Amino acid sequence: MRWCRWTGFWLGDATFDESALTGEPEPVTRSRGERVRSGVVATGAVVDVRATATAQESTYAGLVRLAQEASATGAPIVRVADRIAAVFLPVAVAMAGAAAVVTGELTRAVAVLVTATPCPLLLAVPVAITAGMSRAARAGVVLRDGQALETLGGAQIAVLDKTGTVTVGRPAVVDVIPARGWTAPGVLAVAASVEQLSTHALASAVLGAARAAGLHLEPAREVHEQPGHGAWGHVEGVRVFVGSRDEELTEDWERAAAGKARLDAATTVWVKADEKFVGALLLRDPVRREAARTMRRLRAAGLRRLVMLTGDRQQAAEEVAGLLGLDEVVAQCAPEDKVARVRAEQTGGITVMVGDGINDAPALAAADVGVALGNRGSAAAAQAADAIILDDRIDRLADGVEIAARARRIAVQSAASGMGLALVAMGFAAFGLLPAVGGAVVQEAIDVAVILYALRALLPLRHGSMRADTTRLLERFDAEHAELSDAREAVRVAADALRSGMTTEAAHTVRRAHQLVTERLLPHERAEETELYPALSAEFGDQNATVTMSRGHAEIERLVRRLGRHLAEPSGMTGDQVDDLRATLYGLDAVLRLHFAQEEEGYFVLAQPR
Repeated sequence: MRWCRWTGFWLGDATFDESALTGEPEPVTRSRGERVRSGVVATGAVVDVRATATAQESTYAGLVRLAQEASATGAPIVRVADRIAAVFLPVAVAMAGAAAVVTGELTRAVAVLVTATPCPLLLAVPVAITAGMSRAARAGVVLRDGQALETLGGAQIAVLDKTGTVTVGRPAVVDVIPARGWTAPGVLAVAASVEQLSTHALASAVLGAARAAGLHLEPAREVHEQPGHGAWGHVEGVRVFVGSRDEELTEDWERAAAGKARLDAATTVWVKADEKFVGALLLRDPVRREAARTMRRLRAAGLRRLVMLTGDRQQAAEEVAGLLGLDEVVAQCAPEDKVARVRAEQTGGITVMVGDGINDAPALAAADVGVALGNRGSAAAAQAADAIILDDRIDRLADGVEIAARARRIAVQSAASGMGLALVAMGFAAFGLLPAVGGAVVQEAIDVAVILYALRALLPLRHGSMRADTTRLLERFDAEHAELSDAREAVRVAADALRSGMTTEAAHTVRRAHQLVTERLLPHERAEETELYPALSAEFGDQNATVTMSRGHAEIERLVRRLGRHLAEPSGMTGDQVDDLRATLYGLDAVLRLHFAQEEEGYFVLAQPR
């Protein structure tokens, strides 16, 4: 891959990753003579480009200028210490003056002023803020300065980019739809065999899915590809094509695959063997596993509004927002649109912008606090941001907000309690009960007390970590989820096979699905119930913490028993069982998908290092 440094015209067909500029996760094909922008990445074959603009006139430079303008027009933030000092200083002077006037003794005023210690503001607040920054850095969130931490701690609204922020940022195979006579693993295997030698951006997603399924890939020969169309190759003497199609959809399964892709906002990759389409791969940019949990933690931390801005399509954006429970989604946003929306949100409270792409940099600069994902994010986004998440995990955002909110709270408490104690001491001094020397001693005692209190911001949010045995259990069952993908897929394939009635092939597919579920999936669910769930209940300190998940296990067992009773009918499976069989299989498929997603988002993310 290589970065395009100037706007220009490509001298041949090519495929580009434009996600950093547009938010579109899927690669885009540009034909010969089409105009392209700087900042995109060529992901296919190397081609030549004719530059038609200088670096200063490029898209990338324009975004940098927009970020600088947004940063320059940001509203100033008043620091915590400044707000308290604005009240405390005139009160201290007024008390000293009143004491001197009423008593006629100037020493009273001196005692009051000596006792009026500013150290809770000068020392305790910076100590709390610095300690919070240190704790955030240990959690993987580096803040530019103390003001960024204070502002982040008071955040009320979060505006999030989609591609690469709440989603992984790379397309992944989410479904494989085989033609009659083919299996999903067979289609994926031949497609991945050809994609081994492809330079297309989607090739890595197909290869990754095949490797995750443990498929054996045959070497492909005579592989060649046409940008924007697909790749051809010979696999064990069979000519295989993987890519897009221009031909009309003629088979029922082809129309079903295309319809499912539209409904799921997925990209379709067609697979052809010896000039006949044998399957389709559906690819989509998946939501990060930890994203849903992160949104819940942000709301618990005090954020009352979560908004997603993206340059992606409306349908894809709404799908992600629905899964995460966001308050609003705005799709097809240009960089200037993101800036305008961030400024509009700022009227409702302190606003955090989170993103990773070049197109997010202006909005990051415009927000009260810009947070960039630094592991795979662009340099422009990192430079415009006030905080950087060092690794590729969105849940670090929740860690940062929680730590900042606590550090800010401790800073306010330290300052307020110190000023309160100082006011009490000043009252004693005003009435002559505390001389200047005694006031100096009391002042030092107050300073030490509030500084020690401020150092609490260094402590971790969670006292104690998950036991090593529990972590190993989570990692084990998480790995088993990936290994059981073929068993789960067999359930849906069996239901689809009954579409044409109780044929011999459909009956065989149903029996195979029942065998896989009984022999592999049910033992996994029962082991979770007896090993993992008791361990999690002990960790959470609540024996009812996994009750709803146990109910999911019971429903899975019920549907498998029902499926078994169909197979055990003395007369065998007949046509009048088709409707109930399909309902049972589709129901089992839905419960499995939901149950696995709940475990992965709710439990398995806890095994990741914090």
